[in-house]
Amino acid sequence: MNSHYTIIIQWSHEDECFVVSLPEWGEFCHTHGDTYEEACKNAQEVLEMLIETALENGESLPEPKTLEQSSQVA
Repeated sequence: MNSHYTIIIQWSHEDECFVVSLPEWGEFCHTHGDTYEEACKNAQEVLEMLIETALENGESLPEPKTLEQSSQVA
């Protein structure tokens, strides 16, 4: 699935893994992975599930943020 949602991947010393935030879906929407690649893959899977569930429930999808709208730039 090709979506334009933000995926933020950061290393967590506390959790000893890469933690992924999906900000358009709420401040508590996270996943993780032991490697950067695994974290990215898990993020894609979670996004697909979130989109699929929202559409099945007749809910609106959040508007994807653009770089211009983002206050966090890597």
